[in-house]
Amino acid sequence: MAETKGLIHFEKHLPKTAVNYCYSLWTQLNFDFKITKERSSKLGDYRFEPLTGKHTISVNHNLNSYSFLITYVHEVAHLMTRNKYKTKVLPHGLQWKQEFKKLLLPLLNDKVFPDDVLRVLARHMKNPKASSTSDSRLLTVLRKYDGDTDLTFLSDVEPGISFLFNKKVYKKIEKRRTRSLCLEVNSNRKYLISETATIKTFQN
Repeated sequence: MAETKGLIHFEKHLPKTAVNYCYSLWTQLNFDFKITKERSSKLGDYRFEPLTGKHTISVNHNLNSYSFLITYVHEVAHLMTRNKYKTKVLPHGLQWKQEFKKLLLPLLNDKVFPDDVLRVLARHMKNPKASSTSDSRLLTVLRKYDGDTDLTFLSDVEPGISFLFNKKVYKKIEKRRTRSLCLEVNSNRKYLISETATIKTFQN
């Protein structure tokens, strides 16, 4: 029953031609897989519990199928790196990049990804970054396949613009590397919000 339920989740969130491959990774590597609510700070996550030996991978539910696939494989690469090297290497170092490339290679074709995504993704995978959102070209092409056209990324908003995020109204003050300092209007408190957070802008 658990495996059937898991397969349904893969079919719901992934390109059809990638379902069997991703499902087989899950069954072979025996990790807990969770589909979570949107997290502003990350698209996915990998955790290892030393006491139980349990691996857990999670991916945000609101990603389009291509972003979901890339994030899923990204996190599985962390698991593979952990199994091979324990804690002796950097989280996004050379060993992780090698595992990520190896895992994604069978999917780098036009049966899985549309041509525009494939071209940019192939370039990205020559030296993959810690997050796909750190690559502006990849982020831009993947955004084209988001279902909600009213949503945008905080990185696209200029300082001074108000926006809706997690049911609260904020105003962007200034960008600070990968996050922006924003003012929560009702409380008048300031927060750092990831530039990759999906938001909804409106007229001031």
